[in-house]
Amino acid sequence: MVFKEYLTVKDIFGPLMLIEHVEGVTYGELAEVRLDDGQVRRGRVLEIADSCVLLQVFEGTLGIGRDNVRVKFLGRGLEIGVSPDIVGRVFNGAGQTMDGGPNIIPDKRLNINGHPINPYARDYPCEFIQTGISSIDGLNTLVRGQKLPLFSGAGLPHARLAAQIARQARVPGSTEGFAVVFAAMGITFEEANYFISDFERTRAIERSVLFINLAEDPPIERLAVPRMALTTAEYLAFELDMHVLVILTDITNYCEALREVSAARKEVPGRRGYPGYLYTDLAAMYERAGRVKGKKGSITQIPILTMPEDDKTHPVPDLTGYITEGQMILSRDLHLQGIYPPIDILPSLSRLKDKGIGEGKTREDHADISNQLYASYARGKTAKELAVILGEGALSPLDLSFVDFSDHFDKEFIQQGEEEDRSINDTLDIGWRLFGLLPKKELKRIRHEYLDKYYRERKR
Repeated sequence: MVFKEYLTVKDIFGPLMLIEHVEGVTYGELAEVRLDDGQVRRGRVLEIADSCVLLQVFEGTLGIGRDNVRVKFLGRGLEIGVSPDIVGRVFNGAGQTMDGGPNIIPDKRLNINGHPINPYARDYPCEFIQTGISSIDGLNTLVRGQKLPLFSGAGLPHARLAAQIARQARVPGSTEGFAVVFAAMGITFEEANYFISDFERTRAIERSVLFINLAEDPPIERLAVPRMALTTAEYLAFELDMHVLVILTDITNYCEALREVSAARKEVPGRRGYPGYLYTDLAAMYERAGRVKGKKGSITQIPILTMPEDDKTHPVPDLTGYITEGQMILSRDLHLQGIYPPIDILPSLSRLKDKGIGEGKTREDHADISNQLYASYARGKTAKELAVILGEGALSPLDLSFVDFSDHFDKEFIQQGEEEDRSINDTLDIGWRLFGLLPKKELKRIRHEYLDKYYRERKR
């Protein structure tokens, strides 16, 4: 097919070009912008009105004038080539290999602008995914097909936690293959090097696909990276019957790029300058996770986002919380105490937890342990706050037992090594050891048959 070249550039502002008298172009179509010196830049159609097209140039418009440029539209949108060989590879934000290996010979090319799963076709998430991290597996259980975001803050170890989840996650007892699709957006070179070297060191790369977009890369690429990752995940899950865990970090960087593009288009801003369609845009990504009736594979999603100034009401975490099924929140106080991973369990929540635990999935006592751990930890925290006001002498011996429980809980249940991969039985057994610090009669959320079977008083 022969494509026309257009010389009708009317205006250039920021990274955008306005081109007149264009025919047969569609939204999202790719373009080549060719300068007189032979330099070629990439662009994407953002808007069409009558015969005018608004084009965003990936590499920017510096050095481009209205008289020294030719624009050729390519008749296709952003695509990624997929095949079974894609597992174990590292790609940049343009979908090109960056690990030094040979290029992928694709079985097919897929447009990255997929669609959310049809609600009628969805199957309910009900299978446990083990991450090897007690504060997730025991209390904020991840279920196959779920969307469970991680809310973090600047300086907190969300990158280390993301890498640990990626290398340890699996579906116990499943015969289907398991893969991790890891997409990093707007990260530094040091962070990219950390992720790639960690995946290679632990051999997690053998079951993973990595997409890396650096902070210096064009913002328009940052918008494409999560869609490339999700398109790859859909291929692995629904065509190769694999269980796929998609980790997206950092969604806040993605939203900043969306705001930058929106500002360049001179759109009316919404909250804090983000475009009014931020909710719709995020939902279109998040809702590509799930299970589909009649399909063996599934897509589970962990979006990671940093909250500016640790503000949960910031538009990005706020809107994310409305779309997803819960959240895990990292605590700066726990981090300052040297506890890793610093997951604050009290405001954290997995709304699908009850569907993925219990006999035949984890263990029959899991739900009771989870409920009792929450209740006992909250009571210990409340007693600590009371002691700050009234002094420790105002606490009863029972209150002091719950304070002691909360301290041990932080150090034994939440605290674990970065290389420590705990089974679900290990996690639940730690819970029973902690219950030994409390009087048996105070464990009111656990059934008597489980108390008789597992409870052992613990000497202090």
